Amino acid sequence: MNNKLRVLQVGCGGISNNWLTTLKGREDIEIVGLVDLDENNAINKRNDFNLTCNTYTDFEKAIADTTPDVVIDNTIPEIHHRIVTTSLKADCHVFGEKPLADTMENAIDMVKTADKMNKSYSVMQNRRFLKDIRSFQSIIEKQMIGELGFLGASFYIEAHFGGFRDIMDSPLILDMAIHTFDQARFISGCDPISVYCHEFNPSGSWYKGNASAVCIFEMTDNVVFSYNGSWCAKGNLTSWECDWRAMGSDGAARWDGKSAPWYEKPSDTQNMFPAEYERNIIDNDDNSKEGHAGCINDMIDSLKNGIPSQTDCKDNIKSLAMVMAAIKSSMEQKKVYINEIIDI
Repeated sequence: MNNKLRVLQVGCGGISNNWLTTLKGREDIEIVGLVDLDENNAINKRNDFNLTCNTYTDFEKAIADTTPDVVIDNTIPEIHHRIVTTSLKADCHVFGEKPLADTMENAIDMVKTADKMNKSYSVMQNRRFLKDIRSFQSIIEKQMIGELGFLGASFYIEAHFGGFRDIMDSPLILDMAIHTFDQARFISGCDPISVYCHEFNPSGSWYKGNASAVCIFEMTDNVVFSYNGSWCAKGNLTSWECDWRAMGSDGAARWDGKSAPWYEKPSDTQNMFPAEYERNIIDNDDNSKEGHAGCINDMIDSLKNGIPSQTDCKDNIKSLAMVMAAIKSSMEQKKVYINEIIDI
């Protein structure tokens, strides 16, 4: 592999700005082509980022012409499978936007194709790379509150998107909860075993489908993860990163998604009902990039070092399985085991 990775950007909508900003800022990246069904989108991005590469509407022709090392998939979920498998079979690595795929069948095939072709497919999970979530995760990992027993996330947002989300059957779980479920796996260090999910659409909702949900996940290491969320909340809103609570054998931790996380432990362990708790705020002075930039840098650096990225498809498929299992549970009104969705 040359010192510079040749990158083909597929999909030039709004989200591509996050990718192109980071890619353009790295000296070890050469952007060799831009692809979009509307070539004007590709041309505009080329001008916006002062690039000299060619633009295309035909994805297969773009791969043949540019021979990239890496394909960036910023397309809609329904065509992730075609873009990713075609790229992998063309001897390209792939970095793409979440979700990994639109169905578990497609996701499994994509993971198998990456393995067969000995190529990497990494999925965007930008929230893993926020400084405060890493601080919160460190509280759990270093057992500052003892052994983790419960992790809870509350998500209440008033989201007026318009468009396709307003008519989806499961807009919250299918389009948004992948972030929170992946966060839960990252924070806890645990994998899902089963889920019971109840989706509903409360009065006052402007969505056609179920825009609210309650989920209870059994996780490995005897951890329970609880998710309560709504995209049609009116008041007492949380951040987009959720309001998190962790309960351990020796204390508890909180992160409101906005400020630095903290943990508390009883000051008198001999008292059954301690009157005072010692609060410790965890500040993060890490200067590394956050969000999309942090995740993209991890993808590139991992690829160059020959190791899986944090969001490699073989791991990220577990987060997608949580989404699909939750929807199945809601539809069937029963607990669903993750191994019914995928054997992990």
